[in-house]
Amino acid sequence: MHQGIDDFDMPAPDDVRRAADALRMLADPTRLNILWALMQGETSVACLAELAGTSPTAVSQHLSKLRLAGLVANRREGTFVFYALADSHIGELVRQALSHADHRTRDGAPVV
Repeated sequence: MHQGIDDFDMPAPDDVRRAADALRMLADPTRLNILWALMQGETSVACLAELAGTSPTAVSQHLSKLRLAGLVANRREGTFVFYALADSHIGELVRQALSHADHRTRDGAPVV
């Protein structure tokens, strides 16, 4: 099978599962807004709520899911908790997804 393609290789099943899990986390407008805001740097729940246009409670719930998925990290400073992207790959994924959406919109192609 696929003998005619030199060095043909499929990704490891665990990598595919982790990628699908990460993409599922991006399939929410509020989470995309939160991640976009975090691309600008570390910040608090209150600031993220203002930037994302939603309540701090909703942001906290989304951040909890994003943290469990390994997409964001947090650090405590006294009574405050600050959040940041877990790594630069997450920001690139968000940037590419939004760029793709903008590209499809400007080209007049149907947005699915």
